[in-house]
Amino acid sequence: MADETRICRAEQVLYKTYNRFPVVFDHGKGVKLWDSEGKEYLDFGAGIAVMGLGYGDEEYTQAVKAQLDKLTHISNLFYNEPSIEAGEKLLKVSGMDRVFFTNSGTEAVEGALKIARRYHYNKLHETMGDGCDGCEELQIDTTGEIIAMNHAFHGRSLGALSVTGNAHYRLPFAPLIPGIRFADFNDLESVKAQITDKTCAVIMETIQGEGGIYPAEEAFLKGVRALCDEYDLLLILDEIQCGMGRTGEMFAWQHYGVKPDVMTVAKALGNGVPIGAFLACGKAATAMVPGDHGTTYGGNPLVTAAAGAVLDIFEKRHITDHVREVGAYLYEKLEGLSAKYKVICGHRGRGLIQGLELTVPAGSVVSKALLEEKLVFISAGSHIIRFVPPLIIQPSDVDEMAERLERVLANI
Repeated sequence: MADETRICRAEQVLYKTYNRFPVVFDHGKGVKLWDSEGKEYLDFGAGIAVMGLGYGDEEYTQAVKAQLDKLTHISNLFYNEPSIEAGEKLLKVSGMDRVFFTNSGTEAVEGALKIARRYHYNKLHETMGDGCDGCEELQIDTTGEIIAMNHAFHGRSLGALSVTGNAHYRLPFAPLIPGIRFADFNDLESVKAQITDKTCAVIMETIQGEGGIYPAEEAFLKGVRALCDEYDLLLILDEIQCGMGRTGEMFAWQHYGVKPDVMTVAKALGNGVPIGAFLACGKAATAMVPGDHGTTYGGNPLVTAAAGAVLDIFEKRHITDHVREVGAYLYEKLEGLSAKYKVICGHRGRGLIQGLELTVPAGSVVSKALLEEKLVFISAGSHIIRFVPPLIIQPSDVDEMAERLERVLANI
């Protein structure tokens, strides 16, 4: 009854853009969640791949509390120590040259797109000299075109939507930003076909998340990198969901040995505190100048203290090593389920970002798992169950998940 009352209140006050499940979560510990009525759930969604360290990690919590007592916000008109430390740590594990902290992954994508457009604009000025200052009067189009991937998902703001390769998300908000061309993921020829003299960047997820948990093929990613080098384009890799240790490396592109010019991160970077970042190296690291970009809250002491603690814990506890081990175990378990149940028609992924493709809508399975088995999943698209648990899960958690999921599958 208490939950029903809360849900009713929520429906009266919150803007209706979500179809929420009828559960009110109250607290969590490790990889478990409890609702407001005291029922326990096993979490394999991690708040959409956010809670990498799980819930209630003491070391992380103490670091955030300590900063909360000191200073939460000061604005980017001044320096603060937590942002400097978090920036140094993030650059160390990524090998990039510069970082800009944002409030979310979507904002990180916006910044990455601006770097690409600014880079193209700078090149025009270098080529045309002062004559480009009159480009508008001469009716010269200075818009840099960006190649994005079909079925990609990069966020909900207008810029991020513009490079999201799903018409369902884009059409209600058209017209979006111009100069976007779409190619097919893992099809190098389709990317090559979209390159023009106006192209300034290629943006993609290293592993498509919302689009169905599709990892980039090595030949494709290396081929796109080669095209970007050949045509002097920026390669932007979106690691918002697949980065921060989720694949068994800090960033998924590190499996391929293909370094981007610009990278976006968020989600597990803050372990629940809202923070994202875009990172750049080489020619992209100096494309924008003071005044080109900004944020009121991004990179404040509180959120960067949280990110710094996350990065410290990842190193100290060898999180990526653990993900490789338990991720392989999860893969074996899901392969076993795939062989046993005809309702599963596909399985793919890497580390702790995996997906099961079903012959039935995933929503019904996700809902049954939640309400009947107290097992938290999220879907990816219409027919895929997404497995993005906290990175601290143990093989015993994988066993427990498989047992509960099997009971759901057996009744379909």
